[in-house]
Amino acid sequence: MASETGTIITRFAPSPTGFLHLGGARTALFNWLYARHHGGKALLRIEDTDKKRSTQDAIDKIIEGLDWLGLDYDEPAVFQSERAERHAEVANILLDNGHAYRCYATPEELDAMRAEQRANKQPMRYDGRWRDREPGPEQEGMPFTVRLKVPKDGETAIEDEVQGRVTVRNEEIDDYILLRADGTPTYMLAVVVDDHDMGVTHVIRGDDHLNNAFRQLPIYRAMHAIEGNWPDPVYAHVPLIHGSDGAKLSKRHGAVGVEAYRDELGILPEALFNYLLRLGWGHGDREEITQAEAIELFDLDGVGRSPARFDIKKLQNLNGHYIREADDTRLADLVAEELAGSVEGEIDRDLLTRAMPVLKTRAKDTHELAENARFLFLKRPLTLTEKAAGLLDEEARARLAEVHSALAAENDWTTESLEATTKALAERLELGLGKLAQPLRAALTGTTTSPGIFDVLVLLGKTESLGRIEAQAAPGKQQ
Repeated sequence: MASETGTIITRFAPSPTGFLHLGGARTALFNWLYARHHGGKALLRIEDTDKKRSTQDAIDKIIEGLDWLGLDYDEPAVFQSERAERHAEVANILLDNGHAYRCYATPEELDAMRAEQRANKQPMRYDGRWRDREPGPEQEGMPFTVRLKVPKDGETAIEDEVQGRVTVRNEEIDDYILLRADGTPTYMLAVVVDDHDMGVTHVIRGDDHLNNAFRQLPIYRAMHAIEGNWPDPVYAHVPLIHGSDGAKLSKRHGAVGVEAYRDELGILPEALFNYLLRLGWGHGDREEITQAEAIELFDLDGVGRSPARFDIKKLQNLNGHYIREADDTRLADLVAEELAGSVEGEIDRDLLTRAMPVLKTRAKDTHELAENARFLFLKRPLTLTEKAAGLLDEEARARLAEVHSALAAENDWTTESLEATTKALAERLELGLGKLAQPLRAALTGTTTSPGIFDVLVLLGKTESLGRIEAQAAPGKQQ
């Protein structure tokens, strides 16, 4: 189905009662990609009718997370809470045309009804006691809800784009509430009215909403019978994301907000975009897929029917790939932001940018990248890690003095010349290169791990390199 203009329109409709979690982000992604692939429109609706639990902070974080992932929308966001009058208008149209009715059952009556059903081990659903009953004088001025008069005969079938044909007997769906006693609309009503008014043609969401589709379709069909032009949307219910152990995704699996993957795990947006894409959708054996390729390739027939499994190690490996592919200036900006406040003095962004080609080959996240770059901005005397200090015994310090003399005479400060000079010294001293490189790394970086030692020398430059070597070769003599 397409809209009146023939345009496919999808929507992402989060409730701002918390962060944008992985499942929501993937739903947003699939909706966005489907619209982009078909040249349609992707819309955003904030379902903020639960005023007690909805917060501005959550709204801001959801929109920030979507922006960070690169998901843009074709119209300003719709806020469901601003449309209550329209929702009530549709409920009253249904009421006036015999597709809904007033229910005067009190909370106590409904509690007693449920208790009886529970005792008789019957399904817990409204029994329709006001479905065909006219209110009498005793109901005058009494509170009432408005319930939908759901068809009771036959069955409803949905040709779901992911789940296939799904059928439910209509007698299993109770006459649920459209308007509460205080006149406020329920979720079921609001969603249908908003989707219709926004022109949504395809409802792509988690399969935990599949049962809702059978409750929402009767509203579409009743309004279509009254007004026309309320066509059923196309449904696509996507299996949920599970943890690596097969259980429903929870905080212990890493079910945190999208911003936590950026801030706490150092994940790049393109890596999370790619990883979410591959959680439940596939195109052959392709693992690494850019945004442009995803728009070209994505369609609902690639979505599987089984729950996807979240694997943090796969995400980190994919992130490592995107770090290696990323622009060096962009990475330098990210690293400078992370290092700000934790190193002394100004952070030289040009130096960071020059360092990126050798730093990013070893990093799987931006935190690791920043930690690997930290040595560039240390002040003498360096504070050595325990392992690094352990390498610098008296013999190693004597060798550092030899290295200092050899490198001080070097006029061509390039990796090739520095390597040749150091190798020549090792041969003269009848040592393996590692016997010089290991204490040299400790002296230059304060650690036992770093990029290639000759890359480190070039990045630090001759003056700083010689100063750091001399400080460890003769610790009492600082430069």
